[in-house]
Amino acid sequence: MTSVILTETRGKVGLIRINRPEVFNALNDDVMTGIGQALDRFETDPGIACVVVTGSEKAFAAGADIAAMREMDYMDAYKSDFITRNWERLKTFRKPTIAAVSGVALGGGCELAMMCDIVFAAENARFGQPEIKIGTIPGAGGTQRLPRAVGKTKAMDLCLTGRLMDAQEAERSGLVARIYPPESVLDEALAAAAKIAEFSLPVLMMMKETVNRAFEGPLNEGLLFERRTLHATFGLADQKEGMAAFVDKRRPQFGDC
Repeated sequence: MTSVILTETRGKVGLIRINRPEVFNALNDDVMTGIGQALDRFETDPGIACVVVTGSEKAFAAGADIAAMREMDYMDAYKSDFITRNWERLKTFRKPTIAAVSGVALGGGCELAMMCDIVFAAENARFGQPEIKIGTIPGAGGTQRLPRAVGKTKAMDLCLTGRLMDAQEAERSGLVARIYPPESVLDEALAAAAKIAEFSLPVLMMMKETVNRAFEGPLNEGLLFERRTLHATFGLADQKEGMAAFVDKRRPQFGDC
């Protein structure tokens, strides 16, 4: 049986590839469990500092697997803790992540991309939350992360009409950081991840946690958290090395400590 998740290591970068091309990488429990297991391995691997998540050129992920959900009733969803149980691992992953999106990222696919810290899109990418068309609502953050990324009115437009947003609109709206041709988006994401991985891993983790606070609490609490985290960096050997290298006009040699 072909694995639905493929993983690679490229230097200090981990790569996770969704591999269900016959259903445009539709997400089911096997896929999300596989992603979670890959993230578990990369999180505990001291040699990995950044992770890229991708699909195929035609589909990052075409939403949750409807065939697997159609007969589910309320008690099935509730008792199995549907989505919560294994779909949110990216949210708790502490190292930086980049989604390299080609083709469609719909429903759960769009939500999966939004769980990553940075989204790179191919010129052929399409994003959307079309759950309204099948009589339900997003359940993996589409009604919560999307407004934070693109604003309330754009999120309402996408969720209430079910329309798709192309890569250019997604970049203008703040969902996407960069756009590349389909044949190069993954290489560009891996290159960016390799650049990120050159820096101090503890500082990368602190930076990610601090930026995320901007979306999860009031401004003054976020500013206090930022200040205290800045203070904490002064206890790192990497902070001493980074500042010494700057003064000495040389390249820093971070030791991740």
